[in-house]
Amino acid sequence: MPLFLLLLSLIIFPAFGESIPNYDDPYSPIFTDKPVYTWTDKIKMTIISPSWNTDTHLIDSIGNTEDHPIKIAASDYFLKPYRFTETDVNSGIFTAEVVLTGFSHDVDGDGKTDTTPRTFGNGPTSGFLEVDRDSAITISFEFANGVVLTKSVPVSWNLGTIDFLNEPIFSENSVTIRIVDADMNLNPEAIDHLQIHVISDSDVAGITVNAIETSENSGYFVAVVSLSQNSPSSGNRLYVLSGDEISAKYNDHTLPKPFSKSDNLEIKTSTSVDSSIPPLERLNNSPPKFSDSFGKTLESFSSNVQMQIVGTIKNDHNFKQKFVYIFQVKNTNNYIESISWIQGEISPQQSLDVSQSWIPPKSGMYEVETFVWNSFDDPMTLSPSMSTVISVG
Repeated sequence: MPLFLLLLSLIIFPAFGESIPNYDDPYSPIFTDKPVYTWTDKIKMTIISPSWNTDTHLIDSIGNTEDHPIKIAASDYFLKPYRFTETDVNSGIFTAEVVLTGFSHDVDGDGKTDTTPRTFGNGPTSGFLEVDRDSAITISFEFANGVVLTKSVPVSWNLGTIDFLNEPIFSENSVTIRIVDADMNLNPEAIDHLQIHVISDSDVAGITVNAIETSENSGYFVAVVSLSQNSPSSGNRLYVLSGDEISAKYNDHTLPKPFSKSDNLEIKTSTSVDSSIPPLERLNNSPPKFSDSFGKTLESFSSNVQMQIVGTIKNDHNFKQKFVYIFQVKNTNNYIESISWIQGEISPQQSLDVSQSWIPPKSGMYEVETFVWNSFDDPMTLSPSMSTVISVG
């Protein structure tokens, strides 16, 4: 061909790229950003198709024609043709997004539908598609006449989880609760909320708080609950005492198979609450004193005569504390002659006298011991024990 004719052909038909796809080499792999999706997810799709990079100086589009359409389908619902756009000039990489909108379903058990299923849009980011719980998303691209490339990814519900993030939990602090439940990411383009119920042994009615999604499409929800030993539960504040067990829970209404769509399951976690104050420093216990039935201090003791053993505890802290005060009397043979106890609660900065009566059975030496525990169920010593030896005539 003469040189001037070759130059003329290049001017009339610039060599910017392939104007039609290479039918003999249909290279257009389809990718999704996740291997599995939940029912109200956002699905991000990528098609690598250098053969459809028809203009190296412009952003190209594919899939938005009836001749070579891209179809996004889920069971009976589909979007077709759906447009993908090139990520950059001359990249040959095309992307699009579709928001899955689920189906009509009550996710919190209040009797109301919490989803808005809909199917419309033509791409690249304007699509909404209805899906069922156990379906699949199929992306098909008619790369060339009679050549259809496909990619399919499943859709399923998930079992939620809930846990406390900042264990051990101290009664003077706050507690952070995390829920992981992708199915409750009902709007992948907005921050969602999830209600949870939090209780303690000291407040079995508890509180209901909102857990807030950490980002628009995370499916991770976090709630912060402050703990108080002096104020009643209100809002995001929970009344607890040291030694309580606290629990957080919610009902999962989006359960995977073999559960049915109408099933729900309580998702719950529990942990114990402690105090940052060392156990032996929680209460002050004074050595026991002795008095008669009128409260007069005794200087001497007689057998078969009733006396009062008086213990004194003091709470130097700014929170209430439950206690069990134990009296124990042993003879010279280390045999326990008497054991008794008093259970109660002591207020902040309060000093409290507790007493029990005892009648010495005979003359001799006796050791009187006192102990302060938090409870009998899971005993923890709140103060060093005290011991006094008395002589009974």
